Amino acid sequence: MLLRLIVKTSELFPAFRRWAWKRWYQHIAGYTVDSWSFMNYGYEPLASATERLELQEVDEDDRFCIQLYHEVASAVDLAGMNVLEVGSGRGGGASYVARYLAPAAMTGVDFSAKAVAFCRSRHNVPRLNFVVGDAESLPFEDETMDVVVNVESSHCYGSMPAFLQQVHRVLTADGHFLFTDFRAAEEIALLEDQLQSAGFIIAEQDNITANVVEAMTLDNERKQELIRNHISGWLSKTFQQFAGVEDSEVLQSFRDRVFVYKRYVLRKS
Repeated sequence: MLLRLIVKTSELFPAFRRWAWKRWYQHIAGYTVDSWSFMNYGYEPLASATERLELQEVDEDDRFCIQLYHEVASAVDLAGMNVLEVGSGRGGGASYVARYLAPAAMTGVDFSAKAVAFCRSRHNVPRLNFVVGDAESLPFEDETMDVVVNVESSHCYGSMPAFLQQVHRVLTADGHFLFTDFRAAEEIALLEDQLQSAGFIIAEQDNITANVVEAMTLDNERKQELIRNHISGWLSKTFQQFAGVEDSEVLQSFRDRVFVYKRYVLRKS
């Protein structure tokens, strides 16, 4: 109930949402834990016939989080493309894209200087760069990106229309916006109206809530262990909610479809 109240307050007061998420995010960006490179809830294919994503051994611990990035970013061929991730966080997703999907250049932008410093230290990958910047005022010239990726980040922004205007601005004329995030179920229609009003054509969309729930369930013990090993005191309960572990309100809200998780492939129009 508390989580749903916070979400509703954030919807009504965007400035509060921006302030609250930035305070929390700046705090967690200060944790220099090398094994913690992702902050998304993950994705697990539900069809038994689905071919298992091949990963290097070093990436196996992050399989579920990586599978979400793969589901989103592999929707178009990124080979030779100039790719931007907005909200790159701890950098694991941008690193995966740079190492596995062969873009010409991969840039991660994040508002937290702490997060960017961590990423630059942690992810030493060719053609991968991290910069500080605001999702609602991107520090890039017009029409300089072939593809923009945004994974489970936009629910933190103060203004979704301002963010989408920036994505539209930096994309090339035939560019793609590869986007995934969750919303309260009653807010999905508004989200899709915002996407189209910003000048994007919805080329593909999926409700992946069930896939996300399955990943959260399967990845529970790994996340619990990370929290036990690195978070102490009263903050551990907060991190358990944030991570969506078993018995958390976050996970139950996805199971009850109070929250809905969508994936979109969008073209600039």
